[in-house]
Amino acid sequence: MWEVVASAVAVIAIICSLRQWRNPKCNGVLPPGSMGLPFIGESLELLVSSYSLDLHPFIKNRVQRYGTIFRTSLVGRSVVVSTNPELNQLITRQEGSLVELEYLDSFSKLMNLEGENKINKLGLIHKHMRGITLNHLGADRIKKSLLPQIEQYVNKTLREWSHQPSVEVKRAASVMTFDFSAKYLFGYDAEKSPVNMSEKLSNTMKALMSFPINIPGTTYHKCLKDREEVLVMLRNITEERLASLDKHDRTGDLLDQAINIKGDNDQKLFSSEFTVNMLYALSFVSFDSISSSLSLTIKLLADHPPVLQELTAEHEAILKKRENPNAILTWDEYKSMTFTLQVINETLRLGFIVPGLLRKVVKDIEYKGYTIPAGWTVILANPALHLDPNTYKDPLAFNPWRWKDIDQDVMSKNFMPFGGGIRPCAGADYSKAFLATFLHVLVTKYRWKKVKGGNIVRNPILGFVDGIHVNFSEKRD
Repeated sequence: MWEVVASAVAVIAIICSLRQWRNPKCNGVLPPGSMGLPFIGESLELLVSSYSLDLHPFIKNRVQRYGTIFRTSLVGRSVVVSTNPELNQLITRQEGSLVELEYLDSFSKLMNLEGENKINKLGLIHKHMRGITLNHLGADRIKKSLLPQIEQYVNKTLREWSHQPSVEVKRAASVMTFDFSAKYLFGYDAEKSPVNMSEKLSNTMKALMSFPINIPGTTYHKCLKDREEVLVMLRNITEERLASLDKHDRTGDLLDQAINIKGDNDQKLFSSEFTVNMLYALSFVSFDSISSSLSLTIKLLADHPPVLQELTAEHEAILKKRENPNAILTWDEYKSMTFTLQVINETLRLGFIVPGLLRKVVKDIEYKGYTIPAGWTVILANPALHLDPNTYKDPLAFNPWRWKDIDQDVMSKNFMPFGGGIRPCAGADYSKAFLATFLHVLVTKYRWKKVKGGNIVRNPILGFVDGIHVNFSEKRD
């Protein structure tokens, strides 16, 4: 008798829990949607790869079913996804009031951003990282000194690639961009390093959407081990730099600036460990963006010969205007690359460097009859704006010429490849300059052809991930 009663109570408890999960408390009307299974939510559907430049089916199907705002649950979190440009702009403009910066649990743990001061750490990181990054990767630094350094490194890299039967562009570009950035920002020397940091970061990328369960054999566990190896390397670099400061041996790079920032009391603002984690976070977020865009650009150019032809003509015209064709690329030449920028914009529009912005709701948000409760996470799915047929005719077509006629006001509201609001990516100018410089060297000095691969395979975090293998060869006069 008691066993029957206990079983009935257990069943009732499970039913009540499921009902509560599927119908969360709210001081108003929640956006439509489904919460999926307890804890897992609808995460498994989000992890499925897609094979198109279109929006990921997880988002596209729900927009068609529920509209531009819907609720779901991902990795144990209650989430509202918005593809609505008005709501997205409202939220990005109200950071610090209605919302605050948020990351997936797996990312927060990888960045060592846990505990009671997590949000304060996140805000502090962004405030100072943005300032330091702009100082070293912003337009002024690119104009004054960085552009020729990028060109020199791209020349060296493409020369090495041309001596290989073929190159898997995504992987090779990741190594190129990371090794250059890390050398420039904090003195990492890939040729002398006992740890292959680019390989470790590549492994870490795979864990972004994994459940943060540290059990041997899981992707997340392997990722934590790789992370620790990178952190040890960064600690050694930081400690060596701190020791060299006593000898007045300073390089003036980002690491130098970070360890010398002082607060109001004239004390160093960042501890050594904080600096190490900041370097790790900066390395992590800068590792994949340029290489993903570059590999997608190569694929799209290979598939669209007329675009490649006009791109090549623009860069050959730059060489013809020079007194010395072998001179270094200048800032004025870079700014004259009108069609190149159109190609880059079109690739960024289709490529979704930033697949979505995460914000945590701190006060209930009321919008058009819906309430987004405090404590929930909002994903601003800005890539949906890039594929809106009302803004971009035939949005899945690769058409760089469309950018000649797009109004700047329309563009500012419907083109956000580097985020938006008060936290646009501080490396946006650097990414564009690196891509433009790479294309300049590629089309003026090399012939290339696709060997294999290049199919579109996309997941929500890594973007364009399928390997395109390319053979490069130097042009001969």
